[in-house]
Amino acid sequence: MDDLTSLAATVGALLKERQETIAVAESAAGGLISAALVSIPGASAYYVGGAVVYTGVSRQGLLRVPERAMMGLRASSEPYAQLNARSVRELLSTTWGLAETGASGPTGNRYGDSAGHACIAVAGPVERALTVETRSDNREANMWAFARAAFHLLEQCLREAG
Repeated sequence: MDDLTSLAATVGALLKERQETIAVAESAAGGLISAALVSIPGASAYYVGGAVVYTGVSRQGLLRVPERAMMGLRASSEPYAQLNARSVRELLSTTWGLAETGASGPTGNRYGDSAGHACIAVAGPVERALTVETRSDNREANMWAFARAAFHLLEQCLREAG
């Protein structure tokens, strides 16, 4: 967890310095993103909350995203990650929303994505989304890779927002 902790410390310091807040909706990372954020002393200054949104049921219940919002979208895509980032941001009234969705492995998902595929999105003063392809079927390694990619994207957006 050391490398995630240092990444979380960097974004946490930026958020704290600017008195901004964040909420997280993650899936294939299984809570690693939130765990890293709250592992930093003083995290309550910027971390409002998060959820592991692993199924459609949890998306509807935890993020309150109705089925009609999914029209034309599929899970594990950049637009879906962006929807989740915006939803968790709005729901928890934070400056930033961060979302991750993907297929950690050892097999792909029901949407046709291979193991090692994830989409990550940031919503807030700067919005970005990206797709990660590790080309690995190692579930745990992919979960860590997705979390690292999420922190890198978040840091990039925070620095761009200045």
